[in-house]
Amino acid sequence: MSGFSVGGFGLVALTSALAIAALMVGTAYLGRRAGKVSIVDVTWGLTFVAVAWVGLALGPGDLGRRALVAALVTVWGGRLAWHIGRRAHGAPEDPRYVALLADAPGGDVHRYAVRKVFVPQGLIAWFVSLPIQVSACLGAGLGWVGWLGVGVWAVGFGFEAVGDAQLRRFKADPANRGRVMDRGLWAWTRHPNYFGDATMSWGLWVIAAEHLPGVFTVLSPVLMTWLLVRVSGAKLLEQTMGSRPGYAAYIARTSGFFPRPPRRP
Repeated sequence: MSGFSVGGFGLVALTSALAIAALMVGTAYLGRRAGKVSIVDVTWGLTFVAVAWVGLALGPGDLGRRALVAALVTVWGGRLAWHIGRRAHGAPEDPRYVALLADAPGGDVHRYAVRKVFVPQGLIAWFVSLPIQVSACLGAGLGWVGWLGVGVWAVGFGFEAVGDAQLRRFKADPANRGRVMDRGLWAWTRHPNYFGDATMSWGLWVIAAEHLPGVFTVLSPVLMTWLLVRVSGAKLLEQTMGSRPGYAAYIARTSGFFPRPPRRP
């Protein structure tokens, strides 16, 4: 038996929502002062860390499971926040947000950003983090299915962390200016970082799905994957990259999301 605590889940879910709301309010304030909405991308990973620590502190479930999930999410969200913050430091506003906020009524960009960026991202973060919340309320310790989920998470983390590191080194070389990154993991998928992000969300779901209540959170990784592939991730990025010389050939030989060997010319 999972020993799932409904009352405990209610407390974790409510406190998680309040923690995410507090982070988004603070981020909106900092974004207004800095004149950059893209600061929300740094907060994105931290919202999951906050939820995981809420679960660790307040969840009535097995302590080992709560601690493991909190560790996994902290490593993921902390690294992601650090990576995005480092990349964005001193850079202008992200073109994605420039385009999104161009239609702000009356030129009130900040209020429009709250409605179009900060509130939706907060709601999405809460929904996507449901497997983390449920895991904190499962009384049973981790079994083989849960450890399988840890393995899936590790694969995803490897793709995201290694892919980001490879791209950072590539961009740091002036000789690569204007060229398309098609080496390492980027030869197997055009978006190893997004694939890794999605895979980690599925790994966390498998950990929660070891017991029945967690199975019902499957829409969380589904939403995460859909957003990364069809909305704010790969699709949006390729709209800005499509005109770069050599990118069409890169698309022709390289998988868009799921890794596979590159096609022969």
